Amino acid sequence: MKNSFKELKHDELVAKRADLKKKYFDLRFQMVVGHVENPLEKRVLRRQIARIETRIRNSERAAAAAGAAQ
Repeated sequence: MKNSFKELKHDELVAKRADLKKKYFDLRFQMVVGHVENPLEKRVLRRQIARIETRIRNSERAAAAAGAAQ
């Protein structure tokens, strides 16, 4: 799962980030109520969101550098 975001395009990454943030939000509420089967899932989701945000930022920087080079 770590490297499954490499082949995604910028728009797909943004959509995936929104989906993971919603899952993370829902999981936080479930943890408060106490109905979580896997408590480590919160950490996994948080790290996946960080990986995606890094990829998004890198693609934005690459696009800006390509635009500045022209």
